[in-house]
Amino acid sequence: MTATVQTVDTPDGAFTLVADDRGRVLASGWTADADTVIARIHPRLRPQEVREAESDAAAAVTAYYAGDVTAIDDVAVAQQGTEMQLVGWAALRRIEPGRPLSYAEFAAALGQPSAVRAAASICARNAPALIVPCHRVLRSDGSLGGFAWGLDVKRSLLSREAAA
Repeated sequence: MTATVQTVDTPDGAFTLVADDRGRVLASGWTADADTVIARIHPRLRPQEVREAESDAAAAVTAYYAGDVTAIDDVAVAQQGTEMQLVGWAALRRIEPGRPLSYAEFAAALGQPSAVRAAASICARNAPALIVPCHRVLRSDGSLGGFAWGLDVKRSLLSREAAA
């Protein structure tokens, strides 16, 4: 498979998207280094070849940063993982902007209230960051917890969504 890569400037820094030949985002993140983003793609989905090209997903990211925090909602993604991960990633997309959940609430939303560590792992293994908004999950005490792209980015995204 040949994938496309595009990097756009955002207030949080360079943001790179990798999409498959059907336009589905395979991975994304706040870096200009495409190899770093590609490394987050599950091996079964990892492209053999990558070329630079513009994408509809990049337009959605630009609209998100322009104030339409729901612009990312309809961007197609492709992910590979366990059944629980796939269910979890779909559930992340249903968390409303400005209404983050705790890891415990996220686990409960998955029907597994005692699986808080698994819920956190679902967030950590999420390759298409922002598009699948794992940043909308916090620790039970309201603190940020972790984020692959840095807590400053997570804080910025949550602030942007709370203000929208």
